[in-house]
Amino acid sequence: MEKETQPEAVSSVLKVFGIIEALAEQKEIGITDLAQRLMMSKSTTYRFLQTMKTLGFVSQEGETDKYRLTLKLFEVGAKSLEYVDLITLANKEMAYIAKQTNETLHLGMLEGNEIIYLHKIDSNYSLRMHSRIGRRNPLYSTAIGKVLLSDYSEAEVREILKDVAFIKHTEKTLENIEQLAQELDKVRQQHYAEDNEEQEPGLRCIAAPVYNRFGHIIAGISISLPTIRFKEEQLPYLVGLLQQAGKKVSEQLGYHNYPPIAD
Repeated sequence: MEKETQPEAVSSVLKVFGIIEALAEQKEIGITDLAQRLMMSKSTTYRFLQTMKTLGFVSQEGETDKYRLTLKLFEVGAKSLEYVDLITLANKEMAYIAKQTNETLHLGMLEGNEIIYLHKIDSNYSLRMHSRIGRRNPLYSTAIGKVLLSDYSEAEVREILKDVAFIKHTEKTLENIEQLAQELDKVRQQHYAEDNEEQEPGLRCIAAPVYNRFGHIIAGISISLPTIRFKEEQLPYLVGLLQQAGKKVSEQLGYHNYPPIAD
């Protein structure tokens, strides 16, 4: 008889990881052997295995009762490691840009239908963008958000933003998906994006993409500065810095076909 010494939810998690560890130690195993090893009933073991099979973490060999782990755990772990490496790699490039400009730098990625900031280097100026790592912002009104969305078709963008209301943060904020679609066409052509006081009055942001080894945009690196410190003739220089940073990080992640860098 199985003892329930933990709350039910915690007990279930322990059982799942027990199954994973057992399957990791043995290439394939039958349900009877697995249940005995874990001191669980066959019915409980079977129930957990079927759920894990439905989620794609476990496969069953033919019509036998032999189970084995799939590569899905590897895929999940690889993604996690990729983002840890991403922050480390991006930090070096962001620090260089911060040294050249003294402005605020962000690294952000797509999370659901928002952007989430993974890393930040603050400006040395007292007048600067106030943000924090882990903060979320809309995709449609941020430079990084536009860079991330530019990797998707218009139909995919509409699906991502289907539950998002276009809130007018400022008078310059895009008002609907049609305006955003036009903006994204421009982003795809120039390989960088801008937020011209669309998220916050008096703030200008520029972002360039970071690609993974498969050529998909997984993140954006941006620079943010008050409009009083921004001069239009600076734009090519700032874009070039960001794209060089994006290219270097992308190459270290295995992508070597970065778009042409702005002059």
